[in-house]
Amino acid sequence: MGANMLFEKYILAWDNKEVGEYLALHHEDYEIVYHSTNTVTKINDLDLDQWANLMAAAKFEGRRCLYENEEILVEHRIVTYGSGDREALMLVHIKKDGLLWRTETGATPLPRKD
Repeated sequence: MGANMLFEKYILAWDNKEVGEYLALHHEDYEIVYHSTNTVTKINDLDLDQWANLMAAAKFEGRRCLYENEEILVEHRIVTYGSGDREALMLVHIKKDGLLWRTETGATPLPRKD
């Protein structure tokens, strides 16, 4: 893994529910664009407890890095939310100063697992 490769660190921090380590991988101006709802969330819009709740509620399958270099990280995963809703999720992370700076998502709804 190169010096600016974040995927493994990002996944490890999330899986270990290390909110501080997870947020440290994000630029102070980080924002995520949800195309399914046409909303933008900035990193400071959520407090530490809200981030921890997100980490606890979402379950992932088939998480994988499709591509990463110093400028971009592209990943895919299947997400099951606390509500039971499921999506195939594509995330494109743009990097700035070696950190995740802007994420755009594309989601495809999937049937619930029973």
